[in-house]
Amino acid sequence: MATDFGRSGLSFRAAFEKRTFDVLVSGFGLLLTWWIILGAAVFATIDTRRNGFFLQKRIGRHGKPFTVIKIRTMKQIEGVDTTVTTKDDARITRLGGILRKSKIDELPQLVNVLMGQMSFVGPRPDVSGYADKLSGEDRLMLTVRPGITGPATLKYRHEESLLADQSDPDRYNREIIWPDKVRLNCEYVNNWSLIGDIRLIWATVTGSGNLR
Repeated sequence: MATDFGRSGLSFRAAFEKRTFDVLVSGFGLLLTWWIILGAAVFATIDTRRNGFFLQKRIGRHGKPFTVIKIRTMKQIEGVDTTVTTKDDARITRLGGILRKSKIDELPQLVNVLMGQMSFVGPRPDVSGYADKLSGEDRLMLTVRPGITGPATLKYRHEESLLADQSDPDRYNREIIWPDKVRLNCEYVNNWSLIGDIRLIWATVTGSGNLR
């Protein structure tokens, strides 16, 4: 289990508080939800005819890749390989849509949190080509573990619908959404507090929206 606090952009005490919270809550969360995770994985396997657990390399803390764990919600369609997903994406199955809307597909990431690869709150872990390309002050967001939720996640909780309205979703994501996410995530690191994390988690769970 990772306990590397010294390389964090946060102070040692802040990083220790954040990591301690993550370990305690993710461990308890897995005890409560393991049966939901396994059940969802079984149904996703039947639904997509592939491994119900979706494993993908993402960029983590300090720009190092790790394998994120989620419930599979999409099927393969030949010729479609973009990593940008819209609400009308034909790859999302009916069951997958339900799992995504309920956020059950995110539950396996509790394992990533417990292992120290992720945090409950932080920048969402992206595929290569985004966070690993950051330079200068923007790399501040890489000093914390990526999160299941965060200020940028809340602001763009309807990102798939927003992208569906664009003529070029990939370009809009790259030129508009991504830079704004970087700004929000750097502000998050600069203004971190444990109570702030708890508020962001509460806003995510209750669907109360952005706290900004």
